[in-house]
Amino acid sequence: MAKRDYYEILGVGKSASQDEIKKAYRKLAMQFHPDRNPGNKESEENFKEAAEAYEVLSNDEKRAKYDRFGHSGLRGGQDFHSYTNVNDIFSHFSDIFGGAFGGSSIFDDFFGGSSQQRSRQRSTGQPGSDLKITLKLTLEEIAAGTTKKVKIKKYNKCTTCNGTGAKSSSAFKTCSVCSGTGEVRQVSRSIFGQFVNIAPCNNCGGTGKIISEPCSTCSGDGRVQDESTIKINVPAGVFDGNYMTLRSEGNAGKNGGPAGDIIVIFEELHHEFFARDGDNVIYELFISFPEAVLGTEVEVPTLNGRAKLKIEPGTLPGKFLKMREKGIQHLNSHGAGDQLVKINIHVPKNVTAKEKEMLKELQKLPNIKISGQQ
Repeated sequence: MAKRDYYEILGVGKSASQDEIKKAYRKLAMQFHPDRNPGNKESEENFKEAAEAYEVLSNDEKRAKYDRFGHSGLRGGQDFHSYTNVNDIFSHFSDIFGGAFGGSSIFDDFFGGSSQQRSRQRSTGQPGSDLKITLKLTLEEIAAGTTKKVKIKKYNKCTTCNGTGAKSSSAFKTCSVCSGTGEVRQVSRSIFGQFVNIAPCNNCGGTGKIISEPCSTCSGDGRVQDESTIKINVPAGVFDGNYMTLRSEGNAGKNGGPAGDIIVIFEELHHEFFARDGDNVIYELFISFPEAVLGTEVEVPTLNGRAKLKIEPGTLPGKFLKMREKGIQHLNSHGAGDQLVKINIHVPKNVTAKEKEMLKELQKLPNIKISGQQ
């Protein structure tokens, strides 16, 4: 079977730099390496194929021959190494994969190993959990912004021990599992080399210390459950389903760990008069037929009280009249939306006999009668 193009195998162009070639090979090596695909012959062949392509394209002399003569330019000499098994690949590319005798590996970032010891910040305790609350808002509150005070039950830092969970500063002992480091290491070896996995110590929660005398108030937890009042500053212009995050206002962490957050989700309440359209509000106004014909001035509700609105003579039903900047303030910017007043004609369901006669007489007038009617 004909060999595939090496550039195609690595997924790079013919003008690719050495860094691009190396990066592409590392990606394929991670994808097809045997530890991730145990017993998969197809992945093993792809792994070998990628190694063969990298061997040629990573060498300037071999790459030049390949670019000029193709696969035939690499036969019969020392320019090409045939890989029969994956161990052969690992030994050949010791600078790429590392090995049991030292050296860094491209898999270090994935499996936790490194040729240099990584520094880790010791944990001070277990982080607190986040809380989620739903805040119901009227359209008036959304239009101008508001401040809400909400009572919630949550874990707060114990004031007796200042969150440490211990009776006193001397009521600690060194963790016997991690010897005070706050972390444990597991070393494993594979065909890729030596890998070191570093994880927080489960025995002490990553603190390196064990409480020997717990605080009598929080029983060693470092926090107590209580009711708290939080203040939420709601900006104008938020939408239903928007949320804001109150950093470090959630449950306090155990033994001095950082507090979680509070996620506030906004819920817009239904309004008696208005429908929302972005930052505009729509109001349905009903006027009588004579008012639409003759014009009038009416008083309509707005988000800030009531206001007068002039109806011009001959206003047609379905028309929108704009009351500028009577809508909702724009979120995080100046200005506001408008109030759009939709004109509707009130049609009474019941009329008196006198009203019916007057309507019949009115219908006969030339300016009232619809053209074409007999």
